[in-house]
Amino acid sequence: MNFTMTRAAARFMRMMIMADGGPTAGFRMHVTPGGCSGLNADIAVLPEPQPGDSVVEKDGVKLFLPAESRLLLDGVTIDFTDTAAKTGLVFQDPKATTCSSHAH
Repeated sequence: MNFTMTRAAARFMRMMIMADGGPTAGFRMHVTPGGCSGLNADIAVLPEPQPGDSVVEKDGVKLFLPAESRLLLDGVTIDFTDTAAKTGLVFQDPKATTCSSHAH
């Protein structure tokens, strides 16, 4: 899997799994195109992967990734932000075109 997770993102995922999951649980990310950042993700802590999910161990986090997510995450950096405007995972996709401030 060719994507990167920052330490903050990995820590957030591990904390979610510890809070909500059992020993077999993983962090499921269903990633879809959309938004100015290029990617949206539905995230959930699940006791086991869904049919068709790949289980990817990364930075001590067990990830459950559907096929579409694996394609979309290619080359992406997953970060975690905790600001007044947004708390959650942020996907930095070098392939994505960001919304410009000139758009009407």
